Amino acid sequence: MATKTDIARQFIEAIPHSKALGMRLTDMGEGTAEIEMPYDDKLVGDPETGVIHGGAVSALMDTCCGAAVMSHPASPGGTATIDLRIDYMRAATPGQAITARATCYHVTRTVAFVRATATDADTGNPVAAATGAFTVEGTR
Repeated sequence: MATKTDIARQFIEAIPHSKALGMRLTDMGEGTAEIEMPYDDKLVGDPETGVIHGGAVSALMDTCCGAAVMSHPASPGGTATIDLRIDYMRAATPGQAITARATCYHVTRTVAFVRATATDADTGNPVAAATGAFTVEGTR
């Protein structure tokens, strides 16, 4: 029988943009997820600086938040983004992977609430922070 981690990993690997961006689920717990996206020249938004495009960071954070919801013990199945606010704090360092870490901190009958951060090698200085609401699908 597949675990929630297995299901989340399969879900992430099945999303075309996750595969195109090179996302890899690196950790998952009960209501938490961590996904890494390697640096890739095809993701650069500004050729002069080599900084990864904010859209790639957004996709990473959204996917990680969804994985955190799927792994929460009170979440019975799939999820979809209702709302996601992302605050960009600084440009990611060119050449470095970006890691998103998300925590699903509250689940109601129909909505899950999530917080996330994205960092590069300077883990004490976030690239971005996010808060979001996601659907809770299925019956409990």
